[in-house]
Amino acid sequence: MKGIAAGIGVVVLSPLLLAGTAMMMASSSEAATTASFSGCLTGLDTAEVTKEVTKILDGASGKDIHIQGLDLPAEQIPNAQTIVATGLSLDVPKKGQIVAIATAMQESRLRNLNYGDRDSLGLFQQRPSQGWGTAQQIRDPVYASEQFYKHLLKVDGWQQMKVTQAAQAVQASGYPDAYAQWEDLATALQKAIAKTFPNADKDEPAKDTESASGAGTCTPDKDGTSFGRIPEGSVPKGYKIPKDADPKARTAIEWAMHQLGTLYQWGGSCTDSHGPDPMGRCDCSSLMQQAYAHADVKLTRTTYTQVNEGKTVSAKSLKPGDLIFSRGTAARPEHVGMYMGEGLVIEAPRTSKPVRITPIKDWDILAARRVL
Repeated sequence: MKGIAAGIGVVVLSPLLLAGTAMMMASSSEAATTASFSGCLTGLDTAEVTKEVTKILDGASGKDIHIQGLDLPAEQIPNAQTIVATGLSLDVPKKGQIVAIATAMQESRLRNLNYGDRDSLGLFQQRPSQGWGTAQQIRDPVYASEQFYKHLLKVDGWQQMKVTQAAQAVQASGYPDAYAQWEDLATALQKAIAKTFPNADKDEPAKDTESASGAGTCTPDKDGTSFGRIPEGSVPKGYKIPKDADPKARTAIEWAMHQLGTLYQWGGSCTDSHGPDPMGRCDCSSLMQQAYAHADVKLTRTTYTQVNEGKTVSAKSLKPGDLIFSRGTAARPEHVGMYMGEGLVIEAPRTSKPVRITPIKDWDILAARRVL
């Protein structure tokens, strides 16, 4: 695998030294160096991306190449190829290559820039003043990729992190969640480019393993921050259940909202949350069960079983009424809430806290289920 990159002129380094003094992290300059981009790139056809990528790698001009998210494919795809080839030459796992491409998409839109915020340069907007190398070195895509991987591999537990978290651990960006929007594109590009190298996936599992959610790291278009601080037990000013919500989801959300402000009770049935008996109050899963019971939809009682109700949906495509799960693992989550639309979730959080509405940005979503 060490020799793979040589075919496209990538210089293979000796094995990286992971010990020693860590270099200071690069300062992100995406606000200064890139055009704005809104929303996640979802539903990409990997086969079509592979087809278009292959055209470029076979020498076609970028004139008739169309890949969502790439406006200069003739420049961007060869840079992505260098990132992948460098990763392969250093035996960086597939996920690390995806992290690198997503980072370069956010920082430079996969362009080898000769400018940036302060002294930031190149694909990853690395800064000479922060110890990333000389300006000339940083402008070498191979060197810049090697430096990114060197720092990524030093991050403890990076393979268990979300793509955006791993990227942020290296870049220390002022926009820590921005890398998430490029994950699907980065995944498609890595897969398409890796296919052009012999045995590139020999060490990868036969199938990609994903969480039970099928959820990526992008959250819905709205993350709830527009409502500002939400007092516990209250409905944010200006919130209305979306008009296109399923009628049964609307009923469930409305019923759940009537429980706002009532105290959490572990094991509570949620059948009389305003009554004197604490066991009539709600815990997270009984709130979901009773809300949907009032919409004539039967759910099981616990979070552990509700994660298997209905069908899996992506966290990028949530609709009002979807159940979202956090804490624990995707197969055995420990908390559940109901997505309300507009980037908001209603939940019974924990002991001593009332039923409340929270922004979805505060949720680390492990799984999402549609029960209608």
